[in-house]
Amino acid sequence: MTITRRDVLLGAAATAALMPLAARAQTSEVVIGLTYPMSGANAQIGVDAQRAYETAAEIINKDFDFDLPLAKGEGLPGLGGAKIRLVYADHQGDPQKGRAEAERLITQEKVCAILGTYQSAVAVTVSQTCERYQIPFISADNSSPSLHRRGLKYYFRPSPHDEMFSGAMFDFFDALKKKGTKVETLALFHEDTIFGTDSANAQLKLAADRGYKVVADIKYRANSPSLSAEVQQLKAANADVLMPSSYTTDGILLVKTMAELGYKPKAIVAQAAGFSEKALYDAVGDKLEGVITRGSFSLDLAAKRQMVGKINAMFKEKSGKDLNDNTSREFMALIIMADAINRAKSTDGEKVREALAATTMPAEQTIMPWKSVKFDEMGQNNDADPVLLQYIGGKFVTVSPEQAAVAEPVWPMK
Repeated sequence: MTITRRDVLLGAAATAALMPLAARAQTSEVVIGLTYPMSGANAQIGVDAQRAYETAAEIINKDFDFDLPLAKGEGLPGLGGAKIRLVYADHQGDPQKGRAEAERLITQEKVCAILGTYQSAVAVTVSQTCERYQIPFISADNSSPSLHRRGLKYYFRPSPHDEMFSGAMFDFFDALKKKGTKVETLALFHEDTIFGTDSANAQLKLAADRGYKVVADIKYRANSPSLSAEVQQLKAANADVLMPSSYTTDGILLVKTMAELGYKPKAIVAQAAGFSEKALYDAVGDKLEGVITRGSFSLDLAAKRQMVGKINAMFKEKSGKDLNDNTSREFMALIIMADAINRAKSTDGEKVREALAATTMPAEQTIMPWKSVKFDEMGQNNDADPVLLQYIGGKFVTVSPEQAAVAEPVWPMK
């Protein structure tokens, strides 16, 4: 059989006529990619993130009476009730693996957006890949300040970064000093990836600006087998406050080594990460009564906003634990992305990017103690107010800032 030019043209016309139907069919589900460490030392982070995203997807896809975007009614009304489908990728904590997995999610899984990544070092490569493909990326739980300053159009971060978090710590120190508490010397302890170095740089600058003396600034190798030499230096410095920036396994090793070497700091004020994780407190919580960590989330908010407790209960049923600094940010990241896709009425990258840039979400429509969610020209939400949480009697209570605090801080640590 001979195929004529007329047959080709008729075939093309038929295909074109079917295109709107195909496009409509594709919007029966919206595919979103999530990349996390699902194996290796931080695998539990990935598992917990999965449960947080599953909780958010359930609220979006089903009908709930919460004052959250997309909770009421099923699916995304802007796309005819399309449901969210999540696809996970394991970056194993490796930036290059993160780059490859982001590319796979975009080219093979056909995701319209990516969320992640826990480690800031991985967020660097994943966000660059998203930029290349013009796919929106939400930095759900990365806190390195340099991430939003790279001129990327498709990068968005709803939560605070470490300059904001560290600022909250120094505001807290200033408030303590005004009440007559001695807080003069600081010891910085940080791992050597972008998270640790950016955190330390922010703290060094704030210490100089606010008149605090940094008596130790110790950078160590991430996932180090021993921290004995570093802890000896911390012990010798004997600062008023120890300020660690460490992921979970390093945090556990730090606390165990401190106990072995008899170093008992007067106070620990941590840059969350491992110090917000249940695994750390399961391992060494008996040595951390009174430790303070910064956070984005406070479960105390449930007293003012009922849905916070209800959503926490949903997450707890899936994970066996309460929402924390990481999982609350992950939960909100999916709500924010889905809200933008819904307003865009499209899964087109540029349209979703424009909708994200136009986001204005009031505090009451989140589970966070923030003023609101709205992004500046670099994709950063500057209305994400941090809190400081103190570990007392096996749970965290908010001790700063004053308007969010439910308890006075215990100082020094017990």
